Amino acid sequence: MADTVIDRIDPKDSATISHLYNQVFKPERDEAFFERRLRDRIAPLVLVARVDKTAVGFFIGMELRPGVYFSWVTGVFPDARRIGIATQLMCAAADWAKTEGYKTMRFECTNKHRPMLHFGIEQDYNIVGIRYDGEAHENMIIFERSLA
Repeated sequence: MADTVIDRIDPKDSATISHLYNQVFKPERDEAFFERRLRDRIAPLVLVARVDKTAVGFFIGMELRPGVYFSWVTGVFPDARRIGIATQLMCAAADWAKTEGYKTMRFECTNKHRPMLHFGIEQDYNIVGIRYDGEAHENMIIFERSLA
């Protein structure tokens, strides 16, 4: 695994969040998108992974419902993939959620995101369902694991 430092940033820093997201995903999202998405959320958490002081990935999560913490989006810059950055971000978020009293961690991914499917299985997440995402026009696989 990479020698990674994980920092927490303010969820209201929509400029930084938008910049990080747009390094990984298309279509790009503007600051207003993240302001709307994170507005009035309970326990929003934004983590940034850095290697040699350079941002290489990020995590955004929030409470889904009491006791359940939701990993909304995790991204790793293309030139920093396959060295464990996403795993470190997800594990740091799960540790934080457990410390905050959450009992379960949840994330969703499409079938085409094979590394996240493998991550979920390797990290003892269970597949608990699927749902159709109208924006992505595909099914999302829902993973959960106990934080106990």
